Amino acid sequence: MLAMNKNKVVLASFCILAGAVIFSACKDKTSTGLEYARNMYDPIALNPDQPVSTTNDYLKSFKGQTAQTPPAHTSPVGFDKYDYPNTKEGYEAAGAALVNPLEASEKNLEAGKHYFKVFCSPCHGEQGDGQGHLVKIEKISGIPSYHGDAASSRGGLMKDLTAGKIYHTIMYGLNNMGSHASQLSPEERWKVVMYVQQLQKIQ
Repeated sequence: MLAMNKNKVVLASFCILAGAVIFSACKDKTSTGLEYARNMYDPIALNPDQPVSTTNDYLKSFKGQTAQTPPAHTSPVGFDKYDYPNTKEGYEAAGAALVNPLEASEKNLEAGKHYFKVFCSPCHGEQGDGQGHLVKIEKISGIPSYHGDAASSRGGLMKDLTAGKIYHTIMYGLNNMGSHASQLSPEERWKVVMYVQQLQKIQ
């Protein structure tokens, strides 16, 4: 009988304690309550988009911000610098100086065809005739063909565009065409250039 009463007391105590925890958690709407592994919520590293406290000597060197300007004359790992600006002069300079560094192999050409089909053909058409799906459904117009006597909006014929001019256009975009620099790596861009130059040869 004594053991039974003891169990009731323990159970009642537990219920009271649980109720107190629940009601105290309900008071503060901003409280997250009990949290497991607090350090998973509060990262040790500095938050790059938040101002930092300058209460110690180490953080004073950050001048109030964690996102710092990279040291002069450095480049991120894997970054390929492109020295030609998005201007008419940059376009002409790229056209005169740049050559495709990739080997003209069947493998590279097939890869270029794949990337062209995915990223370019909706406007330019799979044959580079300017009759892509978006042109056919009249969502976009004025896409020149890579072959024949179609003129480039920058002067000259599309079929005469050099590898450097094609690469520069992929890099920055032109008119309705946006830049594809974020979608295609430098190597992938050159593979597309290689395929476009094959399309230029179509009579």
